[in-house]
Amino acid sequence: MRRIEASELIINQDGSVFHLHLKPGEIAENIILVGDPGRVDIVASYFDKIELRRSNREFVSCTGKYNGKRITVVATGIGTDNIDIVINELDALVNIDFETRTVKKELTSLSFVRIGTSGSLQEDLPVDSWLLSGKSIGFDGLLNYYGNRNSVCDLEFEKHFKESLNWNPLLTSPYVIDASADLVAKLEGNEVVKGVTISAPGFYGPQGRVLRLELADPDINDKITNFRYNGLKVTNYEMECSAIYGLSALLGHHATTVCVIIANRLAGTASKDYKPVMKELIGYVLKKLTE
Repeated sequence: MRRIEASELIINQDGSVFHLHLKPGEIAENIILVGDPGRVDIVASYFDKIELRRSNREFVSCTGKYNGKRITVVATGIGTDNIDIVINELDALVNIDFETRTVKKELTSLSFVRIGTSGSLQEDLPVDSWLLSGKSIGFDGLLNYYGNRNSVCDLEFEKHFKESLNWNPLLTSPYVIDASADLVAKLEGNEVVKGVTISAPGFYGPQGRVLRLELADPDINDKITNFRYNGLKVTNYEMECSAIYGLSALLGHHATTVCVIIANRLAGTASKDYKPVMKELIGYVLKKLTE
């Protein structure tokens, strides 16, 4: 059995994993991911009991109980590069024996729900609505660094998307991946809209925003908004979803994302105060996960 070298899986002197500073046994199988470290306390405020808190850089975490069930919330920070750290280290905490540095014979499947904010690419998806991402398109390229990515991706959707947008070969090739059907079914309801989410590797140019720099493709957002495939349309931008879905699928975990729409790019509108809406969404997700 392959031993994972110290340079590949760095374990701190206290036995915790390198970035997250969490130890085996300190996370639940149901994990909420948030971008903003300050949002961890909002999620934890719903807990009946708090078991532990950890913090290192932007990676803030808390494990506790809600409605009798153990829940962990982890702040990832912004971007799919951080997601690469978070998902791999959370998987290591349950599926790698830190003493022998070998993969366990019996693997544990985790459930990840990202709760975040997002911008709408469809005029009929208003600010302050909740978007449940059934499928994600990764503009970040992260999954392309891993073997067997084709086995978990929607290759026909990818092909049609690149052809329809006349994809610029200078850009990273997008990948398309589905959320966990089981988690989507848990979070479905009249309160949420289902959609297809793009995860961008930046907030400005990669999402078609113009400040002082011109875009390589000034029409990209119009092309994305008008794109259709098998009755599906792209609904929104955010910055983490695709990597969560892709890594989870390869590692045998479940994942989905639900976001508050805080801006509508077509209408040019933004939420006046999305924080109360976010708190309502957090309560909704916790209730659905523990029913």
